[in-house]
Amino acid sequence: MVSDCVVPSQGVIWTAADRAPAHATLHDGVTTVTLLFRFNEAGLIESVFAADRGRVVKGAVIPTAWEGRFRNYEKRHGMLVPVDGEVAWVLPDGAKPYWRGHITRIEYEFAR
Repeated sequence: MVSDCVVPSQGVIWTAADRAPAHATLHDGVTTVTLLFRFNEAGLIESVFAADRGRVVKGAVIPTAWEGRFRNYEKRHGMLVPVDGEVAWVLPDGAKPYWRGHITRIEYEFAR
């Protein structure tokens, strides 16, 4: 089931996957990307997973599993947003985080 916090927008196609996860697919020219979104008990995005995101290793692009995890949702400008997050490469010997962040200020520019 797709959470109420994500809706079809900007060409994203949502597809249910099992009980709670959903796949989001976006097409841009000849490039197609599909991500697996997982939701928490409140229906908010908990993580986003890509099976084959390009990672540069010694100058070559290697398809590598990647995951972003998000938490501590707060209401900002009338919308719930995760103010803490972490992204990591998911390697055979475990996740290797390469970015952690905390939102202190946010501004929105809506598409018209």
